[in-house]
Amino acid sequence: MKTTLVPIGNSRGVRIPKPFIDQCCLSKEIEMDVQDNRIIIQSRRHPRCSWDEAFSAMSQNGDDTLVDGSVTTRWDDEEWEWK
Repeated sequence: MKTTLVPIGNSRGVRIPKPFIDQCCLSKEIEMDVQDNRIIIQSRRHPRCSWDEAFSAMSQNGDDTLVDGSVTTRWDDEEWEWK
Protein backbone atom coordinates (compact mmCIF):
# COMPACT_ATOMS: atom_id res chain seq x y z
CA MET A 1 0.00 0.00 0.00
CA LYS A 2 1.28 3.44 -0.86
CA THR A 3 0.39 6.44 1.29
CA THR A 4 1.65 9.94 2.00
CA LEU A 5 3.04 11.72 5.02
CA VAL A 6 0.65 14.25 6.53
CA PRO A 7 1.81 17.35 8.43
CA ILE A 8 1.27 17.29 12.20
CA GLY A 9 2.79 20.48 13.63
CA ASN A 10 6.52 20.35 12.92
CA SER A 11 6.36 16.57 12.46
CA ARG A 12 4.83 14.25 9.89
CA GLY A 13 2.42 11.38 10.39
CA VAL A 14 1.09 8.35 8.59
CA ARG A 15 -2.51 7.21 8.66
CA ILE A 16 -2.66 3.51 9.44
CA PRO A 17 -5.72 1.77 7.96
CA LYS A 18 -8.02 0.08 10.50
CA PRO A 19 -7.50 -3.43 9.01
CA PHE A 20 -3.73 -3.03 9.60
CA ILE A 21 -4.34 -1.89 13.17
CA ASP A 22 -6.66 -4.83 13.82
CA GLN A 23 -4.33 -7.37 12.19
CA CYS A 24 -1.36 -6.18 14.30
CA CYS A 25 -3.46 -5.81 17.49
CA LEU A 26 -2.30 -2.23 17.95
CA SER A 27 -3.78 -0.29 20.84
CA LYS A 28 -3.47 3.33 21.93
CA GLU A 29 0.14 2.89 23.08
CA ILE A 30 2.65 1.53 20.59
CA GLU A 31 6.42 1.20 20.32
CA MET A 32 8.40 2.57 17.40
CA ASP A 33 11.94 1.77 16.38
CA VAL A 34 14.20 2.26 13.38
CA GLN A 35 16.06 -0.75 12.01
CA ASP A 36 17.93 -0.82 8.70
CA ASN A 37 16.23 2.40 7.50
CA ARG A 38 12.79 0.96 8.30
CA ILE A 39 10.31 2.26 10.85
CA ILE A 40 9.01 -0.58 12.99
CA ILE A 41 5.66 -0.02 14.72
CA GLN A 42 4.43 -2.68 17.12
CA SER A 43 2.17 -3.18 20.09
CA ARG A 44 3.61 -1.99 23.36
CA ARG A 45 5.35 -4.85 25.13
CA HIS A 46 4.41 -5.88 28.63
CA PRO A 47 7.44 -7.98 29.61
CA ARG A 48 6.13 -9.04 33.01
CA CYS A 49 2.45 -9.43 32.15
CA SER A 50 2.48 -13.25 32.40
CA TRP A 51 4.69 -13.62 35.47
CA ASP A 52 1.79 -14.43 37.82
CA GLU A 53 0.71 -17.35 35.63
CA ALA A 54 4.30 -18.53 35.23
CA PHE A 55 4.94 -18.45 38.99
CA SER A 56 1.69 -20.34 39.66
CA ALA A 57 2.68 -23.00 37.14
CA MET A 58 6.15 -23.27 38.70
CA SER A 59 4.58 -23.74 42.12
CA GLN A 60 2.21 -26.43 40.87
CA ASN A 61 5.11 -28.26 39.19
CA GLY A 62 7.39 -27.96 42.22
CA ASP A 63 9.84 -25.80 40.27
CA ASP A 64 9.85 -22.93 42.76
CA THR A 65 12.79 -23.97 44.93
CA LEU A 66 15.92 -21.86 45.23
CA VAL A 67 18.57 -22.77 42.70
CA ASP A 68 21.49 -22.13 45.03
CA GLY A 69 19.93 -23.95 47.99
CA SER A 70 21.23 -22.81 51.34
CA VAL A 71 24.54 -21.30 50.28
CA THR A 72 25.91 -18.86 52.81
CA THR A 73 28.79 -16.46 52.48
CA ARG A 74 31.22 -14.90 54.93
CA TRP A 75 29.07 -11.78 54.82
CA ASP A 76 26.05 -13.85 55.90
CA ASP A 77 27.98 -15.43 58.77
CA GLU A 78 30.02 -12.48 60.03
CA GLU A 79 28.50 -9.17 58.94
CA TRP A 80 24.74 -9.61 58.71
CA GLU A 81 22.70 -9.04 61.83
CA TRP A 82 18.98 -8.74 62.43
CA LYS A 83 17.86 -5.63 64.29
